[in-house]
Amino acid sequence: MAETHDPSQSPPDQWDDDIARELIGKTVLVGLTHSNRDGEVVRREQFFGTVISADRKRGIALELDGSRVGEDYVLPPATDVFQRARMGEYRLSSSGETVSDPAFLVTYTIYPRAES
Repeated sequence: MAETHDPSQSPPDQWDDDIARELIGKTVLVGLTHSNRDGEVVRREQFFGTVISADRKRGIALELDGSRVGEDYVLPPATDVFQRARMGEYRLSSSGETVSDPAFLVTYTIYPRAES
Protein backbone atom coordinates (compact mmCIF):
# COMPACT_ATOMS: atom_id res chain seq x y z
CA MET A 1 0.00 0.00 0.00
CA ALA A 2 1.37 3.45 -0.92
CA GLU A 3 2.30 5.81 1.90
CA THR A 4 0.48 9.13 1.90
CA HIS A 5 1.69 12.46 3.20
CA ASP A 6 -0.31 15.26 4.80
CA PRO A 7 0.88 18.47 2.98
CA SER A 8 0.22 20.56 6.10
CA GLN A 9 3.12 18.76 7.83
CA SER A 10 6.79 18.41 7.00
CA PRO A 11 7.69 15.21 5.13
CA PRO A 12 8.48 12.32 7.50
CA ASP A 13 12.14 12.17 6.44
CA GLN A 14 12.61 15.84 7.44
CA TRP A 15 11.10 15.66 10.93
CA ASP A 16 12.21 13.69 13.97
CA ASP A 17 10.13 14.07 17.13
CA ASP A 18 13.08 13.19 19.38
CA ILE A 19 15.27 15.91 17.85
CA ALA A 20 12.37 18.38 17.99
CA ARG A 21 12.00 17.76 21.73
CA GLU A 22 15.77 18.06 22.21
CA LEU A 23 15.85 21.46 20.47
CA ILE A 24 13.55 23.08 23.06
CA GLY A 25 15.52 25.45 25.28
CA LYS A 26 18.72 25.09 23.23
CA THR A 27 20.69 27.90 21.60
CA VAL A 28 20.81 27.74 17.80
CA LEU A 29 23.11 29.72 15.50
CA VAL A 30 21.31 30.45 12.20
CA GLY A 31 22.93 31.42 8.90
CA LEU A 32 20.81 32.67 6.00
CA THR A 33 22.12 33.22 2.48
CA HIS A 34 19.79 35.23 0.27
CA SER A 35 20.29 34.53 -3.44
CA ASN A 36 18.73 35.90 -6.60
CA ARG A 37 17.09 33.74 -9.28
CA ASP A 38 20.48 33.18 -10.91
CA GLY A 39 21.90 31.77 -7.68
CA GLU A 40 24.12 34.77 -6.98
CA VAL A 41 24.44 35.74 -3.32
CA VAL A 42 22.59 38.98 -2.57
CA ARG A 43 23.27 39.09 1.18
CA ARG A 44 24.02 36.96 4.20
CA GLU A 45 22.75 37.24 7.72
CA GLN A 46 23.43 35.42 10.96
CA PHE A 47 21.62 35.44 14.26
CA PHE A 48 21.11 33.24 17.27
CA GLY A 49 18.42 32.46 19.77
CA THR A 50 16.75 29.93 22.01
CA VAL A 51 14.24 27.43 20.65
CA ILE A 52 10.90 28.07 22.34
CA SER A 53 8.78 25.60 20.34
CA ALA A 54 9.14 22.93 17.68
CA ASP A 55 6.01 21.94 15.82
CA ARG A 56 5.74 19.74 12.73
CA LYS A 57 3.13 22.08 11.20
CA ARG A 58 4.17 25.56 12.42
CA GLY A 59 7.95 25.21 12.39
CA ILE A 60 10.70 25.83 14.91
CA ALA A 61 10.31 29.09 16.80
CA LEU A 62 13.27 30.98 18.22
CA GLU A 63 13.39 33.81 20.71
CA LEU A 64 16.38 35.78 19.43
CA ASP A 65 19.30 37.06 21.48
CA GLY A 66 22.16 39.47 20.90
CA SER A 67 21.45 42.49 18.70
CA ARG A 68 18.01 41.04 17.87
CA VAL A 69 16.92 40.37 21.45
CA GLY A 70 13.16 40.56 21.84
CA GLU A 71 12.45 39.36 18.28
CA ASP A 72 11.00 35.97 17.39
CA TYR A 73 11.86 34.04 14.24
CA VAL A 74 10.24 30.87 12.90
CA LEU A 75 12.33 28.38 10.94
CA PRO A 76 10.80 25.83 8.54
CA PRO A 77 9.41 22.63 10.08
CA ALA A 78 12.39 20.37 9.45
CA THR A 79 14.75 18.89 12.04
CA ASP A 80 17.05 17.13 9.56
CA VAL A 81 18.94 20.37 8.79
CA PHE A 82 20.18 20.95 12.36
CA GLN A 83 23.80 20.05 13.08
CA ARG A 84 25.30 19.74 16.54
CA ALA A 85 27.75 22.56 17.16
CA ARG A 86 31.23 22.09 18.53
CA MET A 87 31.91 23.75 21.88
CA GLY A 88 33.48 27.17 21.54
CA GLU A 89 32.88 30.75 20.55
CA TYR A 90 31.36 31.63 17.19
CA ARG A 91 31.75 35.13 15.77
CA LEU A 92 28.91 36.31 13.55
CA SER A 93 30.46 37.87 10.47
CA SER A 94 27.33 39.92 9.79
CA SER A 95 27.32 41.70 13.17
CA GLY A 96 30.63 40.93 14.89
CA GLU A 97 28.74 39.45 17.85
CA THR A 98 30.04 36.35 19.58
CA VAL A 99 27.91 33.45 20.78
CA SER A 100 29.40 30.89 23.14
CA ASP A 101 28.66 27.19 22.94
CA PRO A 102 25.49 27.08 20.84
CA ALA A 103 23.98 23.60 20.87
CA PHE A 104 23.07 23.54 17.16
CA LEU A 105 23.91 25.19 13.83
CA VAL A 106 21.52 25.53 10.91
CA THR A 107 21.92 27.19 7.50
CA TYR A 108 19.49 27.96 4.71
CA THR A 109 19.74 29.42 1.22
CA ILE A 110 16.72 31.53 0.37
CA TYR A 111 15.69 32.13 -3.24
CA PRO A 112 12.99 34.51 -4.50
CA ARG A 113 9.60 32.99 -5.19
CA ALA A 114 9.11 31.76 -8.72
CA GLU A 115 6.97 34.03 -10.87
CA SER A 116 3.54 32.63 -11.72
